[in-house]
Formats: sequence, structure tokens, C-alpha cells
Amino acid sequence: MTVDKHFLAPEHTAVRVALWRALHVQIDPPPHVFSDVIGEKLVPEENWRSRQDMNPDFSKGMRASIVGRARLIEDLVEEQARLGVTQYVILGAGLDTFAQRRPELAEKMQIFEVDQPGPQAWKQTRLAEAGFTMPESLHFVPVDFEAGQSWSEQLLAAGFDPTKPAVIVSTGVSMYLTKETNMTTLQQMAKLAAGSTFAMTFMLGLDLLEPQEKGVMEFVMKRTAEAGTPFLSLFAPDEIVGMAKQAGFRKTQYVSGADIYQRYFASRSDGLNAGNAEAFLLAMT
Repeated sequence: MTVDKHFLAPEHTAVRVALWRALHVQIDPPPHVFSDVIGEKLVPEENWRSRQDMNPDFSKGMRASIVGRARLIEDLVEEQARLGVTQYVILGAGLDTFAQRRPELAEKMQIFEVDQPGPQAWKQTRLAEAGFTMPESLHFVPVDFEAGQSWSEQLLAAGFDPTKPAVIVSTGVSMYLTKETNMTTLQQMAKLAAGSTFAMTFMLGLDLLEPQEKGVMEFVMKRTAEAGTPFLSLFAPDEIVGMAKQAGFRKTQYVSGADIYQRYFASRSDGLNAGNAEAFLLAMT
């Protein structure tokens, strides 16, 4: 029986994220907000710089968003590791390369990459072909969502310790889920061991955006809907924070696009700016 290799390949969005990370390093002046050139090595696409979505001007805001949120997450993980947290879970890991890029942190933390079985097997093969060894602290957690598998059950089977605090991260997912499903996720995360942090991105409601950014968002939403993956949930900051508190989190923090700009982009002279459409919820147990 032959296996369709396209089925095994990662999602187009995962590839795009990896390439935008690499593009930032290649064309934007240092200091770089986030440095990841390993993800690009996993993508067998020689002329990727000629892709329309990799056009330097067209992709400027989007790659800024990608590297800005990646830097925020990595700063959070580093901070929590210093506080003694030893588990890091990446939901929808895609072509994330934390374990390969940050061996000093990988030695201190158990890293769990949750993703679909096909793309995850593809990634492991590509990592091996590129000469990367797998640290013992890295755990691949394949979850067949279409077959009804529970990611939390698979996570426990992979060695996750529910009695110990963890950092769990979900980026670029909440908008594709209903608000009811997002609430269920928050309730599930609120049951994590004390001292855990759940970090998730969410998209602001269109009425909260300036006209230009609103127009871009409407275009993106139209294209994603045409591709069969419509946006189902947009949030106001007070709404998502209120949901997290209702779910049972001890402490919550809203990190806006403006906050990320001040942290990572304000001192730059190249005009990189992630905009305000995407924001973060940090929720602590």
C-alpha cells in the first residue's frame, strides 16, 4: 500500500510560519526579534523566496506578527524555566524548532509537541535527514483529531505529569474554534497544576480595529472561509479575560499588539510592526 506523501506533509500555515521566521533573519536588519533558521531547513522548497507570500513588502506585517508572538512565548518559557517549571507543551507544534534551537533549555524541561500524526512523522523524518538529534526531553505527541482522539489523554500517555506545573501554548488556533470550544479548552487548562501558565493568541473583533487593519482582516477572513477554514471566534479583550476567570484561572493578563510592539519593535528603524489584530491571553493557575 502506498502512502500519499502530501497527506504526511505539514499544513501550509505551518510551512508559511517557518519560512517567515527565516525571512526575518535573512532580510530584516539585526538585532532580530526572533532567530530561527532551522525551520526553513525542514522545508524542501529551493525557491521559496520567490513565493508571493514571501514578498518582503507583502509579508512585512505578517512576519512581524509571527516573530513577535514567537519571541513573547520564548521569553515566557525562559522565565518559567528559571522559576522551576519543567514541562512545556506546544499545541499544534507544526515546524516549531525550540528543542533544536534552545538545547540549554531543553535540558531543563520536558517538551511535548502535540500535532497530527502525518505531519509529525514527516517532521521527524526531516529533522533526522537534516542531521538533528532528538533530545531525550523531546516528546512527540501524535493526536488523530478526526478519529476522536483526546490530546490530553495522548499527552498523559507521552509522559506528561499532571501534578507538576507546565507552560502550555496555543497560537493561531482560537479563531478557528467556536466560542463554546474555546471555553471548554480554558476550563480544561484551568485544571492544570498550580503554577501553570496557558498562553493563547486570539483575534480582536473587527469593530476594535482601525479601518486599514480591519480591511486586511476582512480580506484574510474571506480567503480562509473560501479555503474551508473560516474564522469562528473573534474576541474583545474583556470578553476573553472574563472567560478565563470564569473557567477558574487564578490570574489573567491581556497582552495587546501595542504591548508587543513596545517590547520588541519600538526601537527598530525598519518599520516592522505586527499590528493590533492579534493579541495574547496569559492565564495562570
